[in-house]
Amino acid sequence: MSYPPARYDGEGGEVSARIRRHDARPEIEQAGGGAVHYLATGESTGGDFGLYRWDFGPNREGPDPHFHRTISESFLVLSGVVSLYDGEAWQDAVVGDFMYVPAGGVHAFKNQPGAVASMLLLFASGAHREEYFETLAKVGHGLKLTDEERTSLYERHDNHWL
Repeated sequence: MSYPPARYDGEGGEVSARIRRHDARPEIEQAGGGAVHYLATGESTGGDFGLYRWDFGPNREGPDPHFHRTISESFLVLSGVVSLYDGEAWQDAVVGDFMYVPAGGVHAFKNQPGAVASMLLLFASGAHREEYFETLAKVGHGLKLTDEERTSLYERHDNHWL
C-alpha cells in the first residue's frame, strides 16, 4: 500500500495544528450524566475522520446492534468497562482494549450499569455525526420524535438497526 496523493504542496509547512485541552467543556451533556466531546469533527479534518470522546455516566447507555454502510468505526476504552458487541457476542472491554468495525460490520456498545467509563470513537471517513449525537441527547432530555422523524434521522446518519 502506498501513501495517498499529496494534499499540501507548500514549502516549509504551515501553522495549522489545534490543541483541545483535557478539561474543555463537552459539547453534549447526556441526560444520564454522560458527555460527548468533539475532539475532531469531519468538518475540522476536511472529511478525513471524526474523533469523539464518549464519557458514560452511571446510567446504562449506548446503542443496540447496528451497522453503517459508508463509514468504519473504532473504539478505544480509556477508563472503566465498556461492553462491546462484535456482531457475535458482547465482550467486556477495559482500558486499552480496541475494536475496529469496517463498513457493514455489526456492532454496539454499552457501559456497565452504575459505573462510569470513557472511550474514544473514531469514524472514518469524517461523516457529520454531530447532529446525530445532539438529537439523541435531546431525546434523552425529553424531545419526542415521530416514527417518521426517527427513521429520517437514522437514514441521514447511516444507522441501520438489526
